[in-house]
This record gives sequence, structure tokens and C-alpha cells, in this order.
Amino acid sequence: MATAGRGRTIVREGPWGFIFLVAYVGAAIYFVSVSDGSFWGVILGLLQAIVWPAYVVYHVLQLIAA
Repeated sequence: MATAGRGRTIVREGPWGFIFLVAYVGAAIYFVSVSDGSFWGVILGLLQAIVWPAYVVYHVLQLIAA
């Protein structure tokens, strides 16, 4: 049996995944804490925690008038 083309792949993005997880948890805590406490308010807070980097990029681009 030939094993050509099969090699070992080492993925080193683990630390970045942890940083993104901590950022998501922090954003989720913030957005849920400022919601009104209703079910849909909490769901909206969790969704905002997913897309908050888009808000940041949007406002930064507005600041630099791009």
C-alpha cells in the first residue's frame, strides 16, 4: 500500500480559538446584562455577541470617513 500524499498536519490556531471564545463569552455577558431580561431580549443579546465585531468595524470606518 502506498502512502503517498498522506502526511501529518499540525494546526496551531488553538490559542486564537481560546481568545475568540473568551471574547464571545465577555460580549454575551455584556449584551445579556443590558437586555431587559425577557426571553427574546436574551436571545437578541446572544446574537449581538456573535456579530459585535461587525459593529466595531462599521463604526471605525465611519470615524475615518471611508
